[in-house]
Formats: sequence, structure tokens, C-alpha cells
Amino acid sequence: MSEDGTLQMDELVGFGMEAIRRAGEIALDFYGKGRPQVKFDDAVVTAAEIALTEFFQGELHRRFPDHRLFRFDQPTEGYSHEGGRCLWSFDALEGVANFQAGIPLWGLSLAMLENYWPVFGVFFMPATGDLFHARAGGSAWWGGREIRIPAGGGVNDESVLLTYSRFHQHFRANFPGKIRSFGCTSAHICYVAMGRADAALVANETFQGLAAARVILEAAGGRFRRLDGGDFYLNEYLDGRKIEEPLLVGEPGVLAAVGACLAPQG
Repeated sequence: MSEDGTLQMDELVGFGMEAIRRAGEIALDFYGKGRPQVKFDDAVVTAAEIALTEFFQGELHRRFPDHRLFRFDQPTEGYSHEGGRCLWSFDALEGVANFQAGIPLWGLSLAMLENYWPVFGVFFMPATGDLFHARAGGSAWWGGREIRIPAGGGVNDESVLLTYSRFHQHFRANFPGKIRSFGCTSAHICYVAMGRADAALVANETFQGLAAARVILEAAGGRFRRLDGGDFYLNEYLDGRKIEEPLLVGEPGVLAAVGACLAPQG
């Protein structure tokens, strides 16, 4: 605590990092335990999401009883940033198809909001041990290593575009490089943030699903853009609406070149 009674950012970040690591340990107890006789086992995913959300709610109430967990249907209930109160957005599982099938590309994301604006984000992939985190206006990190998107400006046959599974039903592409889908949006965004991919195309996401990854991406020098090149404002989706329009993610100098390679079907 500082002299005026407000929580120091270091304490809040420390809590978030520890909580998501411990939640990841719980998630591993459910990982890969979907029934093999069905293509997608809703039961194991639902049980895991309930257990993880209850764990985080309990940790938050125990450590910071004045803080609130963000909910789309109650975005302002009991919330006031005065006196050090904060709002947290927790996405218990991303990449749920991978999670229930035993494929390691899935994770948990957590963002801390100040006046509904994400100021800290962390994305943890328990099966691989990858931990990405950043503070708004600061640096982005992969574990203890600082990451930043390399300056670009164009695409070539070595470029990599990460996208969602039904991409080819919605777009015609003359992208000269490689197009891949790993089944986890925040992982895609973090791979762009660390320079493993040039850009990502994301779709059908929510505020809760993008809040943490956005902090990490922007701290690494990246941006979200609409396909027409226009700016995208995540806070317009605080009400829980799906972000149905596809968005391009990457270093601003590369996004125009990637967008020029994509044409919507129909």
C-alpha cells in the first residue's frame, strides 16, 4: 500500500501472475480428458471453466474483497475505481477444442481494467509453460524475455499469417507466404507479438477474449485494424456483443500489405 491507501501496480500484477499460474495447474487436471468417442466433449470443458472461474473468484475475494470480476450482464454493478478498487476480466479457457482433445495450444487470459480500460494483461499456456504479459504503456514479455514485433512493411513467401479455422470459407487469399491456424486466438496474437508470425486474422471474438492479448500486442508494437484499414476500438464491445467482423493483428506497417492479399468471399 502507498501512503494514500491505493494499491501499487506491482502488487496487482504480482497477484494476477500468481493467480493465473495456479489456475493453470488446476486446468491441467482436466486437460486432454475429453471423451474420445465424441468429437467435442462439452462436459469436460464446462467442468473446467466452472472450476477455474470459481478458483479465481475465490482468490480475488480473499486477496482484494473490494475488487470485482467483469461480467457482460453486470458491467457496472458494485464498481468504483475510487479507493483502489479494480475490475478484472478472466477468460478461463481459450482454445477449448485443443484443450479437451489434448493438443497443447490453449490457455487462460487475465486482464486488469482501470475505468474499463485494460492496463495489464497476461496469457498463460499451462501445457507449454509459455507466459506472456505486459502493462499498458510498458514492455511486453515472454516469461523473463522482452519481446517486440520486428519492423516490417511487406510480405513475401517466408511470411506467416495465422488465422481461424473457417478462414477459407470466408476469404479468397493470394497471400504469398504460409497460412496457419493453431486454434487459439490469444496464442496467435502473442506469436505475432514475439515475431513468430507476421500477422493474424481473428474473428468472432469478445471483449473478454481479447482484453489481455491486446495489452500484450500493443506493448510489443502491434495494433488491431479493421480490414479496410480503419481503427478498431475494443471498448465498444463491453456489452458482450460478438466482434463478428474479422480483424487484422500485427505491426502497423505490415497490415496494409496483408489486407491487400485478402478478399471476402461473395
